[in-house]
Amino acid sequence: MRIGIDLGGTKIEGIILDQAGVVVEKIRIPTPDQEYKRILYAITAVVSELQSRAATRLSVGIGTPGSHSPTSNTMKNCNSINLNGRTLKTDIESQLGYDIRLENDANCFALSEAHHGAGTGAHSVFGAILGTGTGGGVVINQELLTGPNSIAGEWGHNPVPSSVMKLMGGERECYCGRFNCIETVLSGSGLSQTHMERSKQSLSAMEIAKAAASDASARETLEVYCAQLAQCLSTVVNLLDPDVIVLGGGLSNIPLLYERVPVLISDYVFTDAMATRLLPPSFGDASGARGAACLWPAR
Repeated sequence: MRIGIDLGGTKIEGIILDQAGVVVEKIRIPTPDQEYKRILYAITAVVSELQSRAATRLSVGIGTPGSHSPTSNTMKNCNSINLNGRTLKTDIESQLGYDIRLENDANCFALSEAHHGAGTGAHSVFGAILGTGTGGGVVINQELLTGPNSIAGEWGHNPVPSSVMKLMGGERECYCGRFNCIETVLSGSGLSQTHMERSKQSLSAMEIAKAAASDASARETLEVYCAQLAQCLSTVVNLLDPDVIVLGGGLSNIPLLYERVPVLISDYVFTDAMATRLLPPSFGDASGARGAACLWPAR
């Protein structure tokens, strides 16, 4: 039995996960405003409440935006920028009085899907988040790959391939300060910007997906998005050659991605036959908390 916490931009979800991967307790509360101390208090309150529901003290894993820097002991690369530079792990441990494990939310997503979800039984799994941001995580033999810089899987902040640039209306500035990151194209706002450039219509990503059933311009925008996603994922396949790619985030709910991207990606991977499977997630936005629990081994 393990506790997993998913710190999101709009909600904090906490669960108790048993050895079989079954959620036996769950709490979900709104994420407080951008004041760091209120977020810290909310996290520890959820953990304490879950601990009170268990017979013994459970291990705690927490998934967050960005990542924990092993050199500075502070958070970095968070699109929830109020967390950057904060000693979040240490502060949570000081409040709770015991050690926790903390990882990037995309890593937790990948770990959840590799252990109990769409990637169950696969040797290698790449989890690709397509939502407010674009992130990723790598799991090999059910073990999370992090790296000495704690940035393994961060494909969203690689520059887009030159072939993708040809499908864009111009340069795009990323919140990280660089230009033309993959995130500026494949995130929800990236899809909206592509549609604005092509049709002069301001629609959200989900509005575009819904309109595509009857609106030709929305369907064309989605086709462009599928081409961009295929080309960006091809770099992952060429580098890691994973057995499974699992899509997460809000855009993973678009059925067309699973129809078109496997066809389009074949033109860009360095192989004669594309064997990597592209799959939807098993647990949706619940994967973050489940994967955070899996940061500790089942006992």
